[in-house]
Amino acid sequence: MSATDRAYDVVRENIVSGRLAPGSRLPEDELAALSGVSRTPVREALRRLQAEGFVEFRSNRGARVASWTQDDIDDLYGLRGLLESYAAMLAAERIDDEALEELDALAAEMKQLAENPDHDTIDAVAALNGRFHQLMITASRSARLEQLMTMVVQVPLVHRTFHQYSPPGLARSMNHHVELAAALRSRDGQWASAVMHAHVLAARNELKALERGSLEAMAESPAQAATAGDGTGSR
Repeated sequence: MSATDRAYDVVRENIVSGRLAPGSRLPEDELAALSGVSRTPVREALRRLQAEGFVEFRSNRGARVASWTQDDIDDLYGLRGLLESYAAMLAAERIDDEALEELDALAAEMKQLAENPDHDTIDAVAALNGRFHQLMITASRSARLEQLMTMVVQVPLVHRTFHQYSPPGLARSMNHHVELAAALRSRDGQWASAVMHAHVLAARNELKALERGSLEAMAESPAQAATAGDGTGSR
């Protein structure tokens, strides 16, 4: 593994796990010490994470963990709910047997992995989840819809939600996948659309609860808020 890859893995893992909270500063020297590499690989890793949406650079303020407001979350997940529920309705009419078999297999594998969650298995679930949703969208056979979806699906938000799901929330998400696969196999567009809409909005509510919890924790601990602001907190 290269030094840049190591820095990337360490910083990304700390972001998706919540140890580096949204809005936290990312000083290169501290990240270099944390990763056991020099500052140059850290700088390259931060640029890579910026391209993926995990990190943002602010003028004269350096790198910070990307953050989203409650309005951002409402907008993104509201659009996802509309677009993906429509994609599910189309997919119910257009999906082929091979894609149905793969969706069934993905849903079953995710549910099994989620029964004993740890960091590695949740990473695997998040990757399988991405494959599941992409396969369903592709099955809608709408190139324009697929293009629109790439604009509203924020992978960092999805990863963060998976890593900080409550146990009931994670179980509900896995059950949604199983039910969606069943709806598609039944060729019931209304059922598939309803399940997908509920699935996306449940994820939105889970993420909003996480964001509220982070804000409340910061408000209750002025010292924590101060250290997060100067880059020494959330480690």
